[in-house]
Amino acid sequence: MPPEPLRGKSIVVTGVTGQVAEPVAVALARDNQVVGAARFRDEAARHRLEGAGVRCVPIDLSTGDVADLPADADYVINFAVAKSNQWELDLQTNSGGLAWLMEHHQGATAFVHCSTTAVYKPMGHHVFAEEDELGDNHGIWPFLRTYSICKIAAEATARWASERFDLPTTVARLSVPYGDRGGWPAIHLEMMINGSEIPVHLDAPSVYHPLHEDDIIAMIPGLIGAAATPATTVNWGGDQAVSIEEWCGYLSQLTGVPARFAPTRDTIDSVQIDLTRMHELVGTTTVGWQEGMRRMVAARHPELQPG
Repeated sequence: MPPEPLRGKSIVVTGVTGQVAEPVAVALARDNQVVGAARFRDEAARHRLEGAGVRCVPIDLSTGDVADLPADADYVINFAVAKSNQWELDLQTNSGGLAWLMEHHQGATAFVHCSTTAVYKPMGHHVFAEEDELGDNHGIWPFLRTYSICKIAAEATARWASERFDLPTTVARLSVPYGDRGGWPAIHLEMMINGSEIPVHLDAPSVYHPLHEDDIIAMIPGLIGAAATPATTVNWGGDQAVSIEEWCGYLSQLTGVPARFAPTRDTIDSVQIDLTRMHELVGTTTVGWQEGMRRMVAARHPELQPG
């Protein structure tokens, strides 16, 4: 049975101006008191959030500046991530900042930390379970060389803090999030429109589990309900395993824009995941990948829709 929707709760959502966190915060704010936390360098995003009923509170995880957040919040959902590509800053923000955040909210009923399937060691077409080996998945990309290692470090912090503060925690390893606000498939669509080649691994096909924002929102109560001490770790992705080649081909069918691929070893490999634990704890997804990407195209490029 799916968990009951959240109503009448006090919820902190960090990284709230990001692609994933903003629709989550807006959806939760319909029936809850939601505090959105970020640096708020984007004033337009702040205005959108406030207009949707989200109370915005500036924080800086790089310095541990979280004191203005309500320490008595029922739940905390951490989507914040630093990707400056500077090792010291990104480790300090993603790992150290998380420690400050969890200490501040040690009285919460549950804490959800959003991690990533990019923590898994590249292993071709292996299907990853939560206990599998971790490694520098994204290190091959010069513009994201700190990402995987910092995410692994943050997971270790989350597990430590969960036990240190007796704070029930879920570590959710998110696959490819996408929707009307963007995501990796949306980036690929822009590359197609610009005539750019899309890198795909030579060990084809490049398979992932795209997860639509509607399912991300729907699964938040389940992730909260799965929180435990020691922390629960769970893969979090769409039920359908889909390759970059497949979804770009479908985007081409929808728009008439050709997809051109550049097979290479200098890109990330497939990250296919075992969703058994997710199904047991959180449930199944409802938005099929073709439906979700059709909606994404309609929202972002209606001029490319037939008719």
